[in-house]
Amino acid sequence: MRSFKRTVQEHEVPDGVDALLERAYRYAFSLAHDAIEAEDLLQDACLSILASGGSWEQAYVFTTIRNRFIDRYRRNRKILFLSIDHEEQVSAADPANLNWEAPDVLQNGHLSRALGSLRAEEREALFLAVVEGYTAEEIAKVTARPRGTILSLLFRAKAKLRDLLRKQQVLP
Repeated sequence: MRSFKRTVQEHEVPDGVDALLERAYRYAFSLAHDAIEAEDLLQDACLSILASGGSWEQAYVFTTIRNRFIDRYRRNRKILFLSIDHEEQVSAADPANLNWEAPDVLQNGHLSRALGSLRAEEREALFLAVVEGYTAEEIAKVTARPRGTILSLLFRAKAKLRDLLRKQQVLP
């Protein structure tokens, strides 16, 4: 009788990868600003890492997602412009119609529309700083940009959000 011994292959996913994939999905969503596109980006990145035997470190996964996003953007040459002044019709599934105890900026979709008006690289830098808690130096390493560029992107993104939310009379 043969004894089958399980060996660790280089293509196996390490333990504890669920939390990493959740952060990676949020990162992909911050780039694509679309749930389906974010799922596709994450899946492509995971398949690429598995196929190449790459590292499951957060920086490597984020860089792979970012590269996939850039590749798709270049391939599609698709730019999404949403008018902030345009009021969308309220549907029954709209979070504003639910009894949530969320601030008005979240219930009415003002923040989502304002974030959608930012350039992808501004959303990326803002997401990494605010949601993931990265420093400018860490963001610079992940995105392969100079630290000064990251600081400038963060400053401009925050200023744009403030201006847009003030125009919508969400902020004083």
